[in-house]
Amino acid sequence: MTVYFIGAGPGDPELITVKGQRLIRSCPVILYAGSLVPEPVLQGHSAEQVVNTAELNLGEIITLLQEAHERGLDVARVHSGDPSLYGAIGEQIRELRALDIPFEIIPGVTATAACAALLESELTLPGIAQTVILTRYGTTSPMPEGEQLHDLARHRATMAIHLGVRQLPAIVAELLPHYGSDCPVAVIHRASWPDQDWVLGTLADIQERVAAKDFRRTTLILVGRVLDPGGFTESALYDAAHRHLYRPGHD
Repeated sequence: MTVYFIGAGPGDPELITVKGQRLIRSCPVILYAGSLVPEPVLQGHSAEQVVNTAELNLGEIITLLQEAHERGLDVARVHSGDPSLYGAIGEQIRELRALDIPFEIIPGVTATAACAALLESELTLPGIAQTVILTRYGTTSPMPEGEQLHDLARHRATMAIHLGVRQLPAIVAELLPHYGSDCPVAVIHRASWPDQDWVLGTLADIQERVAAKDFRRTTLILVGRVLDPGGFTESALYDAAHRHLYRPGHD
């Protein structure tokens, strides 16, 4: 028996790995985070028990996993996006280890990747940004020392900010001194869902644009020059003058 933590992707039921889909369709028990995982992700399953865990607490979830373990039944524990990012699997794993229950993590497509695809953007461009910072805006729980937004903003890297649309004025205020008022910003609502929507602006006008859309939750904020880079250096990867193992020089 194994508990499989499966990343279901950002919303589109087709943005799930083949392995994740296979396990969902074969596991006799499914526990899924229904607040963010759409039911079509479960299509084709043959499970004898399917539980939406959105209204359950940690203890109740662990009890269900323990019961499945005692019955020798594999569990598809389905989370949105990639379970290793803001998936709240750490505390579940700690409990499973204490109970000596086997588990495995199946990666998934992140919300950041879905947003970049929607915006037709590459988040790392030569000479513009070679670093992507995935973070959240601290509200219900404080950020660790050194991870406050103004600390991270000093790097001027491409930044993906989760759970922050309600604090957009404060976020803009912390980013402005480091990125500048003309820095491109995108706020994406429910990327890859049927009702996805987004706005693209700058730090100078993004608050007004978001207010017009009335985005309140389930959004991701992307910040960085890569969103509107203008001219940038081409990658060495496909440069005809660049030689490497698969494209050696010719005499």
